[in-house]
Amino acid sequence: MIASQLGLPFYEIKPEKMKEPERALNELLAFTQQGHFDPLILDTAGRLHIDEDLMEELRLLKVSLKPDEVIFVGDAMTGQDAVRSAQAFEEKIGLTSVILTKMDGDARGGAALSIVSVTGKPIIFIGVGEKYDQLELFHPDRLASRILGMGDVLSLIERAEREADLKEAEEMARRLREEEFTLEDFRKQLVQLRKMGSLSQLLAMLPSVGPFKNISRLHLDDKQLIHFEAIINSMTPEERADHTLIDGRRRRRIAQGSGTSVQEVNQLLRQYMEMRRLIRQMGKAGAASKLRSLGLGKFTSRNQ
Repeated sequence: MIASQLGLPFYEIKPEKMKEPERALNELLAFTQQGHFDPLILDTAGRLHIDEDLMEELRLLKVSLKPDEVIFVGDAMTGQDAVRSAQAFEEKIGLTSVILTKMDGDARGGAALSIVSVTGKPIIFIGVGEKYDQLELFHPDRLASRILGMGDVLSLIERAEREADLKEAEEMARRLREEEFTLEDFRKQLVQLRKMGSLSQLLAMLPSVGPFKNISRLHLDDKQLIHFEAIINSMTPEERADHTLIDGRRRRRIAQGSGTSVQEVNQLLRQYMEMRRLIRQMGKAGAASKLRSLGLGKFTSRNQ
């Protein structure tokens, strides 16, 4: 349970006790009062809005506890089903706000806009992953930007700033300015990118215009990052510092040592060379700022 993972006290009401809901609620309140717990967060079991018995339980909870907040947690993946459910909960129970989960990956703005429209209640948080720390504040302007194809670069930068090591970022910026970008630097960027989240999440934050116009056509696999990191780890320090040393014999050795194929080693080297070319094209100042913010340059499909 999340509470135990965070080291927080919790009280579990067994399903059989809900046969006497008033008694169960009195036990819950006694537990919170004895421990001086404030605030109290009550997480009810998932239920369908068409199940009248379960909806009646919610009405009883609201009357007995008089909560400051009644939050509807909806699944963005279910689309219009989430909208209909939110509308029914608002009509039968009364809501104050909404949390929308599974907003990672492709932009799913339709459900968010519709839920706000039918309930009149604001979305306060969105879930962008399965872990308890992957709950983020909801910014409507950023969602609108994603719907319009302009991406969500602000959220991408914020995520990079949370995960980035400042000194390492400054050193990387210096190396980019001086065009000293090596395979070891490339490996560090891969590690940094993995900390920031899945590729699908990150690419969804990029605008679908300009240099990123065709980014949605790429079929990316997060395992590719792991393979690339393993390949570079199998190289010698000399090879990481000077990629021109890596001939056919060395490529076979690197592939064997990393548990990959020579084709994947070749693919990594192509990606690395493309990265260097991109740095030169962007210019010294542009490369330092953009790559430090985005964490990495361009990836292609494993099928290429």
